[in-house]
Amino acid sequence: MFNLLAENLNFGEGPRWHNDKLWFSDFYQHAVLTVDLNGNIEKIVDIPNQPSGLGWLPNGDLLIVSMLDRKIMKYSNNALTLHSDLSELTPFRCNDMVVDRDGHAYVGNFGSLHHAKDVKPTCLIHIDPDGNANIAAKKLDFPNGTVITPDGKKMIIGETYAGRLTSFDIDADKQLCNRKVWAKMMPTWYYIGVRFALATIYRVLNLQVKEGSITPFPVPDGICLDEANGVWVASPTTSEVIRFEEGGIITDRMTTPDRAYACMLGGIDGKTLFVITGKSSIPEDASAEKNGKIYTTEVQFARAGCP
Repeated sequence: MFNLLAENLNFGEGPRWHNDKLWFSDFYQHAVLTVDLNGNIEKIVDIPNQPSGLGWLPNGDLLIVSMLDRKIMKYSNNALTLHSDLSELTPFRCNDMVVDRDGHAYVGNFGSLHHAKDVKPTCLIHIDPDGNANIAAKKLDFPNGTVITPDGKKMIIGETYAGRLTSFDIDADKQLCNRKVWAKMMPTWYYIGVRFALATIYRVLNLQVKEGSITPFPVPDGICLDEANGVWVASPTTSEVIRFEEGGIITDRMTTPDRAYACMLGGIDGKTLFVITGKSSIPEDASAEKNGKIYTTEVQFARAGCP
């Protein structure tokens, strides 16, 4: 059972529970917004080059992914400044981000210059609290939603185009190692064979891949972690939120009113699951219509870790 909290979004992303409100980005309103539990929306700051992932430094400064110019902006004392320029590390639009409790950030990117066309394996970027950036991992298939466990020693990241959650250990220097498949959603035969064959046809014919036209399986977009080490996944291809445990075990599965693009646990006791939905992520569609909404539902286990 989902309850409508907010509507009239263009395309919401990067939900984070912070200071008793849900913070999120709207790509095509070019702004970071908040919504409280009564549905009151407030604009925090404009980001002209499209905001995406959000997180906070230990001192409370807000970090914001600026997608189109591939920068991390810092919002502090009502002023917006540059925290880190990632444009030398990737040519692709940056997207989701997780910031750990020490202020280290990890940022993914689309792996393509155009929406859903010629998508290539790409990197995950690490940024230290001073804004210094380096490549943390390579050959990820659209690195997207990301969580870090409460002890700060493990990362789980969604690879959207591979239909899987991948884990890394985080070492003392905040670098990633021991890469493993944490949960698989898309069968290997489909990922290797059918998906690439269809994608090749679309590319040769210069067609845009429509959401759901190639992948009939769940894929991870935004994700969040709970206290029982379960990962909630927003799956736009199947319009669901699904709770996975390590190894791919599904414990909960709920159909959402529209395509689910992101989710976050929060609320008074941490057990409110916020889900951002929309009709489409295609820029021409999402920017023209205000079909984005935020829904809530109550779940068994509370939020844990980062974000």
